[in-house]
Amino acid sequence: MATLLIVAPVFALIAAGYAAVLFRFVSEGAHKGISEFAFSIAIPALLFRTIVVSEFPDVSPWRMWGVYYGALALTWIAALMISALIRERRDDREDGVVFAIGSVYGNIVMLGIPLVLSALGNEAAGPMSLILSVNTPLLWLCGILQMELVSRKRTGSVLSVIRPILADLARNPLMLGIGFGVVWRFTGLGLTPVVDKTIELLAQAGSPAALIALGINLFRFEVKGEITSVAAMSALKLLAMPAIAFALARLMNLPPIVSGVVVLFAAMPTGANAYIFAVQYQRMVNPVSGAVALCTLLAAVTLPVVVMVVAGAR
Repeated sequence: MATLLIVAPVFALIAAGYAAVLFRFVSEGAHKGISEFAFSIAIPALLFRTIVVSEFPDVSPWRMWGVYYGALALTWIAALMISALIRERRDDREDGVVFAIGSVYGNIVMLGIPLVLSALGNEAAGPMSLILSVNTPLLWLCGILQMELVSRKRTGSVLSVIRPILADLARNPLMLGIGFGVVWRFTGLGLTPVVDKTIELLAQAGSPAALIALGINLFRFEVKGEITSVAAMSALKLLAMPAIAFALARLMNLPPIVSGVVVLFAAMPTGANAYIFAVQYQRMVNPVSGAVALCTLLAAVTLPVVVMVVAGAR
């Protein structure tokens, strides 16, 4: 019952967003405005406040990154191998890179943040922020560099690839919320009651708005394309990656809260950023779109199990 109370409201809000556009209460374009509010204002406020006021477990970020990105790297390698086996054009390694991105790039912002905070509480804010701070730039960098390597179309230096990613990172509201939260925490000034209540009210809108936006956004995704590729990406993302993360977390003896964040983030379904990557290179667009839709649907079944496993390990 406790697991149901954690997971059911999350997916109910996603379903509400999907139903709202399905029955034309809002337009598909509403996703843009709601997402901008959630990710430019409300969730940065949420991250800022939780970092300032929460107690963090004492753990080396390198151990946590090693577990999460170790699981990601192993899943990435497995995805490249599986892609080579199931793709009709087996010499097309560019498709393999997109397949790998679709197998590891989880929806850790829209779905991950609300679910992790609901399941683990504010203690999860520190570990969660450490993963969020490097996840998107690291995955984009690895994906772009590997794509250039396999396509042999390198048009500039590594620095020319990294520079725009770093520029986007410096302007990213989520990163700014995390960064300002860390700086303010180190000042030791805390938050006055009025400021704290104001930020808290704003932060409370973040998770619901993100989930509603996710539901609206899902309306444009559908299970289509090569079903074998869609199923393989979904299995790697929802089953293989969290299982590897759980095993590595036990091996590295991570604290329960940190281990919970790592495993839950690893269990998130394929996110829309994987689809954006596919569109950018015009590779496997339909299968990745299908993986986003199918993974999110199946996550309603797999995530309650992962939450129970995480709760049992605490």
